[in-house]
Amino acid sequence: MQVRRSCYYSWRANAGYGFSVGKIRQTARIKECFYFHRRRYGSRRIAAELRIGRFRARSVMKREGLRAIAPKRFKPQTTDSKHGLATSPNLLQNPLNAPTGKGEVFVGDITYLAVRGGFCYLACLQDKFTRRIVAWQVSERMTAQLVIDVFVSARRRGLIGKCAIIHTDRGSQYASVDYRRLLYIGGFRQSMSRRGNCYDNAQADAFLFPVQGGIG
Repeated sequence: MQVRRSCYYSWRANAGYGFSVGKIRQTARIKECFYFHRRRYGSRRIAAELRIGRFRARSVMKREGLRAIAPKRFKPQTTDSKHGLATSPNLLQNPLNAPTGKGEVFVGDITYLAVRGGFCYLACLQDKFTRRIVAWQVSERMTAQLVIDVFVSARRRGLIGKCAIIHTDRGSQYASVDYRRLLYIGGFRQSMSRRGNCYDNAQADAFLFPVQGGIG
């Protein structure tokens, strides 16, 4: 029951246990303040408004089961698969398409970076065989041009082989007409994850997930 042993023995001895009048009134004030602000105030804000110690406010709230509603943390969406653009099949499901050397298969993805005052976006392209990041780009906007710049940068450096497979998720940036045209003209094969299957692009996600965080 999370009570002190001395309180228990005092109760057994019929001595009774209760709070002082001052503590009862203080508890009532804290509860009134808590519900007045629609359960949005925590111990720090309640203590500041009532001009009492934060430890006292926190202990009363814990004893009375008063837990403030925490606002949901904003998380930018880096994949928009709800679009009417054409998509490509998952070529990596075929064992014959497994890479046997560098420059044959590449995986790409986009993530966000928290900076002072907002977010920026990081797109990268990784060689599936060597796990080397062949190109990356940071931008304030998550557009198709961001992933196009990454691909063009890797191709200019001669790191993408002929007829290579470029595998990504089904995001609107990778499904854009400009990006798909770029791959088609260059003779590259586009591959996309299946709908609702995060494991199809697990290698790219495994690299980008630890990158998420604050910088600057």
